[in-house]
Amino acid sequence: MPLHSFAPRRDNLAIWLPILAALAAFPLVVKNEYILNVGVLAGIYVILTTGLNITNGYTGLMSFGYAAFYGIGAYTAAILSTRYGMPFWVTFPAAGVVAGLFGVTIALPTLRLKGIFLALVTIGFQEIVFLITLNWTSLTRGPMGIPGIPPPSLGGYAFVSNRDYFYLILVLNLLMVFLVARLMGSRVGRTFIAIREDEVAAQSVGIPIFPMKVLSFVISTVMAGVAGAFFAHHARFVSADSFRLDETFVILTMLIVGGMGTLVGPIIGAIFLVIFPEAARFLSHYREIVYGAILVLVILFRPEGIAGIPGIIHSPTKKKSAAGAAPGGAAR
Repeated sequence: MPLHSFAPRRDNLAIWLPILAALAAFPLVVKNEYILNVGVLAGIYVILTTGLNITNGYTGLMSFGYAAFYGIGAYTAAILSTRYGMPFWVTFPAAGVVAGLFGVTIALPTLRLKGIFLALVTIGFQEIVFLITLNWTSLTRGPMGIPGIPPPSLGGYAFVSNRDYFYLILVLNLLMVFLVARLMGSRVGRTFIAIREDEVAAQSVGIPIFPMKVLSFVISTVMAGVAGAFFAHHARFVSADSFRLDETFVILTMLIVGGMGTLVGPIIGAIFLVIFPEAARFLSHYREIVYGAILVLVILFRPEGIAGIPGIIHSPTKKKSAAGAAPGGAAR
């Protein structure tokens, strides 16, 4: 499966390149710190939604504890920076590694489960992490949270304004999109899709199902961890309330609305569902209801998400045969 199957179409570059140019110019035109802050949050959710897409969209796993790894990454960065004085450039990758290690710990005993059973286990893990962060006061300061997280700095320059954070998250988003596009255009990515489409057929052609599921899960949790680290250094404060189960469902809603199993779907969904509540602030008290209504409408009338609208992207091949992901098929 060629790489462009997961990327914006080549004949649409005339649209996508101006979008990138507009994003680069956005902080220079918009001076309002609040609007720039919304843009930074959208970038954080782009990473989160894309990470969840690796497991739930491409591999077909039912993971519902994603916010736990987001929180693990945030607390890792907060503790390393406030207690040990480590800079962002150390805490950022360290948060991904720690979240990934927790991902391995959960994946190894649970990914042999399927469907609702896997979903229940991940929900249970989500609640365990929440209770630990809320009650282990010697480590996490419990309900008081961890304040005073320092901002990133580079060569003596501190990233303190939302414009600085916007450019930083934009670079990270572009890097993430490139890496995920390369991953899903590779044999590993085709293997993920083969597992999603038909595990039995994939196994029959020699695909190692369980190790590939673990790999998918770990990649996803690493992305959640680095997003958590960025959030911690941007907000400069973390608390357990930011990483509850409802945060997982917000990210999942963004993924479904944008389009599962596509590269740009999570990006579209994250941006739309971060900006929409801000544009309709009179509905702020009904945020969960609005999210739920949008989710139901999308499932009923546009189950493939916004990215499934004809002409936006080339969607990954539906019902791709597992043979195409096999070592022999990849060689073809």
